[in-house]
Amino acid sequence: MKFLFTSCYFLVYLTGYAQTIPSKEIQIKLAVLAAPEDQRAGATVYAFDGTLLRKGTNQTVCLGDDPGREGLSVSCYHSSAQPFMERGWALRKEGKTADEIFKIREAESKAGKLKLPDQGSLLNALTAEHADVNWTTGEAKNTYTRSVVYIPWATAESTGLPLKPAGPGLPWIMDPGTHRAHIMINPARE
Repeated sequence: MKFLFTSCYFLVYLTGYAQTIPSKEIQIKLAVLAAPEDQRAGATVYAFDGTLLRKGTNQTVCLGDDPGREGLSVSCYHSSAQPFMERGWALRKEGKTADEIFKIREAESKAGKLKLPDQGSLLNALTAEHADVNWTTGEAKNTYTRSVVYIPWATAESTGLPLKPAGPGLPWIMDPGTHRAHIMINPARE
């Protein structure tokens, strides 16, 4: 990844896609769209690279959009997931691949070195097409939100959840038996 810095904005070049990073205020406004409405004002917000944009007052943490990827993708999660997220950021900065990050966090969590999210902690991920986002005002339309509920080490057998959705919008377990085991909830698209 190559970065070109200019004044308070910079462009990110990644596989031919570049976008100016919005102002701090717009990054925050877009990031909290993934949070439940009643938790947005008090949420802690980080930029896509883990830089703190706003210290919050509640248990919700939001992660801003990566300008190196087309479209909008933001997420919000329970504060108990913060050590897990920070470890992932650090490993990405070291140049580790997604598979390497998974294996390292799995080993560290089994060894008790990495605190995992609380059982039942929520993460919402909100996405939108690039054209559906006003990057100047922080407004987005036609968004889609999927949710995961972390249940580390859980399995299909321990929860009764299927390994794939039984129908549109129905929950299922992903990464069963691992540190990243979670209930996936992908609402049907309209």
